[in-house]
Amino acid sequence: MKLSIISFTDQGRALSEKIEEMLREKQENRLYTKCRVCAEDAVSSSVEYVTAPLREWTEKQMQEKNALLFIGACGIAVRAIAPSITDKLQDTPVLVMDEKGKYIIPILAGHMGGANELAEYFAKLTGAEPVITTATDLNEKFAVDLFAKRNHLAIRNKEGIVKVSSKALAGKEITISLESGHGNLAHMPEGVRLLPYPPTEPVDVLISSQETGFETAIFLKPKEYIIGMGCKKGKTVDEINDFIEKKLQELDILDTQIYALASISQKCEEPGLIEWCRRKGVLFLTYTAAQLQQVKGEFQKSAFVKGQVGVDNVCERAALKACDLGGELICRKSAENGMTIAVSKREWTVEFI
Repeated sequence: MKLSIISFTDQGRALSEKIEEMLREKQENRLYTKCRVCAEDAVSSSVEYVTAPLREWTEKQMQEKNALLFIGACGIAVRAIAPSITDKLQDTPVLVMDEKGKYIIPILAGHMGGANELAEYFAKLTGAEPVITTATDLNEKFAVDLFAKRNHLAIRNKEGIVKVSSKALAGKEITISLESGHGNLAHMPEGVRLLPYPPTEPVDVLISSQETGFETAIFLKPKEYIIGMGCKKGKTVDEINDFIEKKLQELDILDTQIYALASISQKCEEPGLIEWCRRKGVLFLTYTAAQLQQVKGEFQKSAFVKGQVGVDNVCERAALKACDLGGELICRKSAENGMTIAVSKREWTVEFI
């Protein structure tokens, strides 16, 4: 995920440059300012003056799924993001830091977007004090949305988040039923109890890869599919998206069930693939030709592809390589317009991290 940092004063601009320098090797960052004089006097030529109204700039950043750090007053950030807020499963993380760098506050997408984790990370990096306001974190209670994110589980009914969180904050026990064979939840946190699967009574949290009729407050479904892909250089995100969407429709797979897109290391900076993963919020995994060649199985081999990239098949091998715990190809290689695709189904597991 890219990070866009915007400042409004000279002191804020200077702080943004310090943060960018600290993050440069670990995070892709862009610096912006609404202070024209600050931009003209900037030490780094990378600080871009924003000519558009702040709301328009913010809307574009959020549409591109960039994390946002406002260096200034909370009110500025709140007014800027207000028209672009959608829901807690889709919103990008937004944080605010004062221009002296004393405090950093996640104000949007604390759990699912990762704003709370970013705040903690930036705090350690800069010495700022993180101001975390989510109730489950403050009271050290089970946060079902954070649990889902960390275990790569899709939330099928977001209204269930409030139901489970409210129950946890009231001090009531949370019950979980997990599809058999997909994790050891023996070490449950305080206030959480594991029930057998399939459940014989209503359960607060149900975790299963199967569509079920069991009564539950929230249904979590694993992101168990991996797209293996190869493509010619320069394929646009729209071309890639159309190709992938057509294949997913054929397989009756939802976007929310995708765990990762995998390819060869030569594609690690391919803009179209990177942008597709950013828009969909999935991992982008790449492997060297040697790593892919070591993957065991029967694949559609191509002497031409091996001559070009050093391995006889990219999409099928990449799809299987990304299945850390094991998996199988459910859709073999198909090609279209300079792109190839294969889909695997991975073994999945959950744990309390």
